[in-house]
Amino acid sequence: MATKKMFLGEEFLPTRWYNLNADFPTPMPPPLHPGTGQPPGPEDFAPIFPMNLVEQEMTPDRWVDIPEEVLDIYRIWRPTPLYRADRLERALGAPVKIFFKNEGVSPAGSHKPNTAVAQAYYNKAFGVKRLVTETGAGQWGSALSFACQLFELECKVFMVRVSFEQKPYRRSMMATWGASCMPSPTDTTEAGRKILAADPDSPGSLGIAISEAVEEAVARDDARYSLGSVLNHVMLHQTVIGLEAKKQMEALGETPDVVVGCAGGGSNFAGLAFPFVADKVAGQQIQVIAAEPASCPTLTRGPYAYDFGDTNQTTPLLPMYTLGHDFVPAPIHAGGLRYHGMSPMVSHSVKTGLVEAQSYDQIRAFEAGVLFARTEGFISAPETCHAIAAVVQVARQAKEEGKERTILFNWSGHGLVDMAAYDAYLSGKLAPYQLPEEEIQRALAAIESLPKLG
Repeated sequence: MATKKMFLGEEFLPTRWYNLNADFPTPMPPPLHPGTGQPPGPEDFAPIFPMNLVEQEMTPDRWVDIPEEVLDIYRIWRPTPLYRADRLERALGAPVKIFFKNEGVSPAGSHKPNTAVAQAYYNKAFGVKRLVTETGAGQWGSALSFACQLFELECKVFMVRVSFEQKPYRRSMMATWGASCMPSPTDTTEAGRKILAADPDSPGSLGIAISEAVEEAVARDDARYSLGSVLNHVMLHQTVIGLEAKKQMEALGETPDVVVGCAGGGSNFAGLAFPFVADKVAGQQIQVIAAEPASCPTLTRGPYAYDFGDTNQTTPLLPMYTLGHDFVPAPIHAGGLRYHGMSPMVSHSVKTGLVEAQSYDQIRAFEAGVLFARTEGFISAPETCHAIAAVVQVARQAKEEGKERTILFNWSGHGLVDMAAYDAYLSGKLAPYQLPEEEIQRALAAIESLPKLG
């Protein structure tokens, strides 16, 4: 009988994070200061992030040691198990082996605590008393709330309004861990008031929520902003996922032909994929797929350009695939994937051909998620369903071609507080929304005056 799940003992917990930036065949374009048009120095980030995280953001080092205090908390749920999806394999009838890394076993139910705990630790060590952040579906907000409670930090979360209304139990999780949560846009910040003046019924977006969080964070000397995706140090912290998965696959005598993750800002995808992208850089034949929503097709239809990370244009200009900083995504249930831009590291991986991107509408994603639930038993977060849709497509293609494939994907979180989304799907209330072409053209217009890449 094949092994169903592979556990690692705590002694195999990675003690270093991996930085793909050290191994890119061509260097990434730098971020730019919006005022000077030059790469920002560490001091430019100081009002927003503690200097120890700024150093990680800019480090050229391949490996970064994980502090013992962070490892001690990681041990609550890490290493996470690797599962064989053999029942899904049989349902698909394809010549594939499917494995998934179960990140839903964390206290917050997703991969997000991998960086939340690290960021809370570094802020505490720097003397910060209060963290302010944004959240889409609420997974990041709940993860940071959990981490701040462990390090005795105050936490405030601006939650995208449509998700605030769709996912009340994420708010309850944040409150249980002692954080305050507000629906964004709010009337408590200049950025929020500006949006509400233009659209009092705005559903909100991650870009808007980031603007509000940054504005509030920089207003107090003892506060800093915390971001759950996109930036280099977040990608770094998440690589514990892939590093563990490599050990587990090796223990099973398996090597993945295909590695898959869903992608919104890039964190869970990078966490699993980047250690395997390093193998690809070294010459291994491996297909790496980033699966995104068709309603927010940043990688598949957006331009690769310099753009702001937030709606109010307060962040540095980042080199990334983008739909424009003023883009407000459709209110799909995969709130964690509703972001206008993509991590610069993930974007560079796609631009240089190390990673390929695919998009899936929400009907196709939920079809895959329900198939997974009815075979493997686990109910997936709507975001994770996009990765499963990509896995199903790879398996069906393997069946058509008669080629064996070993597939590894990141099961980035459970959907047990996302059941309203499943209710909407099962009752036929969801539509297969595709972003209209005119929105792409609007995105191009939004960044027309910004510095150009390459």
